Amino acid sequence: MRPQFQLLSDELVARVIDEARHLMRETGVKVQSEEARALLAEAGASVDEMREVVKIPDAVVDRVLGTVPHTFAIHDAFGEPKVVYGDGRVHFDPGSSAVQVLDPETNTHRAAVTSDLVRIVKIAESLPQIDAQSTAVVCDEVPKEVADLWRLYVVLSMSTKPVVTGSFGVETLEAMLDMVATMVGGRDELRARPRAVFDVCPSPPLIWSPFGAGNLIGLARAGVPAEMVSMPLAGAAGPVTLLGSITQHATECLSGVVIHQLAQPGSPIVWGGAPAIFDMRKGTTPMGAIETAMIDASYSQVGHALGLPTHAYLGTSDAKIVDAQSGMESGISAVIGALAGVDMISGAGMMEFTGCQSPEKLVVDAENIAMAKRLLEGVVPRTETLALEFFEGLDFKGDFLKQKATRDLFPLEQYVPSKVIDRDSYRGWVSSGATDTWTRAKERANELVDAFEPPALDEAALFELRGIVERLAKDAGMDTLPEFG
Repeated sequence: MRPQFQLLSDELVARVIDEARHLMRETGVKVQSEEARALLAEAGASVDEMREVVKIPDAVVDRVLGTVPHTFAIHDAFGEPKVVYGDGRVHFDPGSSAVQVLDPETNTHRAAVTSDLVRIVKIAESLPQIDAQSTAVVCDEVPKEVADLWRLYVVLSMSTKPVVTGSFGVETLEAMLDMVATMVGGRDELRARPRAVFDVCPSPPLIWSPFGAGNLIGLARAGVPAEMVSMPLAGAAGPVTLLGSITQHATECLSGVVIHQLAQPGSPIVWGGAPAIFDMRKGTTPMGAIETAMIDASYSQVGHALGLPTHAYLGTSDAKIVDAQSGMESGISAVIGALAGVDMISGAGMMEFTGCQSPEKLVVDAENIAMAKRLLEGVVPRTETLALEFFEGLDFKGDFLKQKATRDLFPLEQYVPSKVIDRDSYRGWVSSGATDTWTRAKERANELVDAFEPPALDEAALFELRGIVERLAKDAGMDTLPEFG
C-alpha cells in the first residue's frame, strides 16, 4: 500500500478546474505572441488583437486535453528511458538557474562560474538518488546571450543522465535543440527518444510572453517535452489564498496546454511550477515555507486529475547556509512532494529562494531524497508470514542477527545512508573527529568529485557540439570558451 498525500477533496479539485475554465473563457489570458494568437483564433478562441487578450472556450480546452500524452520518457545519453513522467514514480533533479553558489571554503555566497557548474554536474552524476541533471547555475563569466546554451553544453559534455533545462529566448531554444539533437543522432532521434525536458514559464498573472508562448510552440513542433513552470506569488503576483493561487496556476497551465497542443497535438507537456507565498514582513518569496509546499502538492493533484504529468520546485530551502533550517525545510518539502506523487521534483541543493546552489547541500538533500523514496515504497510483506517464521526455534533469545532472513532482507527493508548522516554512538562520533553535518557534506562532495570519471560519450558528437557552441559564443562576442573537465 503506497502512502499518499492529498490536500484537496475531489469537489475542490473540480472547482479549481471549473474556475480556471471560467477565467480562460470570460476574463481571458494575455498572449503576447502573434503566432500563438493566430493558432488560438483558428481553433475558435476570441482574440482582442489590440489588448492581446484571448478568451478560450471550453470546447477548445476539451479538444486539446484529449490529445495530451498521459506519460512519456526522457532518456540517457545511450537512448535508454531513465525518467518516466506519468507512471507514478517520483524523480528528483537539482533545479535550474541559480545565479550564486555557496562557497564551501568561505561559507559565503558568490556569483557562480563554470567550475561551479562542473562540480555540481560531477556530484549529481555520481549520486544515485538524483535521477536527472539540470542546468543548475548561470555562469557569470559567460555572456547572457549564450548563458542558457553554455550551461547545457557543460551538462551534455559531462553527463549521461537525462537533463532538465530551459531557454529564455526563442532563438536560443532552436540552438539548444540542435545541441541536444547532435548528441542523440539528429532531430528525428530526439523526437523519438528525447534526452531533455525544457522548462517554459508563463508570467504571472495570466500572461504568456512572446518567448514563453514561442517556446511552447517550438518545443511542441520539435516533439521535445515542455515543462510549464507557472509561478503565482500568493499575495503579490497571485491571490493571497492558497486556493486562489492554485486556480491561477491551473489557468496559466491550461492555457499553455492549449497553445502547445494546437501547435502539435500529442506532443508531451508537463503540468509544473515554482509558486510561492509572499512574506509580507521581508518582501521575499519563501520556497521552504509549508504553504508553498501545500500549493505545489495541491496543483499537482489538479494536474493528476486532468491526466497530466507533473513537476514542482520542492526540496529547497530559504536558509543561507547548510544548517538546521536548510535540512528541516528541504526534508519536509521533499517528503510532501514525494507523497503527492509529483513526477519530477526540482530543487535539491538550492537555497535562498532558489537563487543559490550548494554542492554540499546537494549531497545532504540526496539523503532526504533517499528517505522520501524509501517512504514511498511503504511497508510490504517480504516473507510468507509477517513474523511467525522469525520466532521458530528462537527460544526467547534475541538472536535475530543470526538468521539468514535478516542478512537477506536487511538491504531491502532499510536504506543505509552515506556517512553524511551520523548514526554512531557519542563515543564513536567523538573518536571519528566530532564532525558536524556541514563538514561531512564537504568531505563527501570532495570525494565524489575526486572519484568522478568522465563518461564515454561519442567523440564525433562532442566535437560537433563544441563547434555549435563556439560559433554561437563568437557571435555573442566570446572569442574563447572557458575550459573545463
